[in-house]
Amino acid sequence: MIDYSSYTDQQIITLLKEGDHMAYAQLYDRYFQLLFVYAFKRLRDEAEAKDVVQDFFTVLWVKRDTLNFNSSISAYCFTAVNNRIIDIFLHKRVTDKYRDFISFPTEQEEANTDHLVREKQLMAYIDKEIEALPAKMRKIFELSRKSNYTYKEIAGELSISEKTVHRQMSNALLRLRTKFGLFAFLMILIKI
Repeated sequence: MIDYSSYTDQQIITLLKEGDHMAYAQLYDRYFQLLFVYAFKRLRDEAEAKDVVQDFFTVLWVKRDTLNFNSSISAYCFTAVNNRIIDIFLHKRVTDKYRDFISFPTEQEEANTDHLVREKQLMAYIDKEIEALPAKMRKIFELSRKSNYTYKEIAGELSISEKTVHRQMSNALLRLRTKFGLFAFLMILIKI
C-alpha cells in the first residue's frame, strides 16, 4: 500500500486531479483540522465552522479536475475557506438588515389590531342600525351625535320645536339601546 503521508502537496494535488481517493483523503487529513480551527476562530460557531470546511472539501473533490493551483495548496485552502466565511458574514449582514426592516408584531400590537378590527365591525353595525331609523329621526340623531348640534340648533335647522327634537332623540336612543344592549349603547354615546 502506498504511503501518501510522505508525498508533497504538489504530488497529492496531481493524484487528486487524476481522481485518486486516497490522495483526497490525505489532503483532508492534512488540512481539515487547521481549516476548522481557522474557521471556528472567525465564526465562533462550531457547527458552522465544520460546515464551511466540509463544504470546501466537497467542492474540492467535485471540481478537482478543473482547479488550477497558482500558489501552494495551503494558501489555496485557507483562501477558499476565508472566502466562504466572508460570504457567510455578508449574508448575515443582509439578513440582519432585512430582519430589522421587517418588524414582526408583538402580542400587544396584535391585541390592539384585533381590538381595532372588532371596534370597526361594531361601528359598522351601529351605523347600519342608525341608517335603519326613520328618516327624520335619523337626521336629528346624526345632527346631535355626529355634528354635535344642540337641540335648539337642530330645531332651528329643521324648523321644528325643541320638544320634537328631544322626543325624537329619546325614541332613537331607546331603539338603539333595545337593539344593542347597554355596552353597545354606551359605545354609541361615547363614539358618535
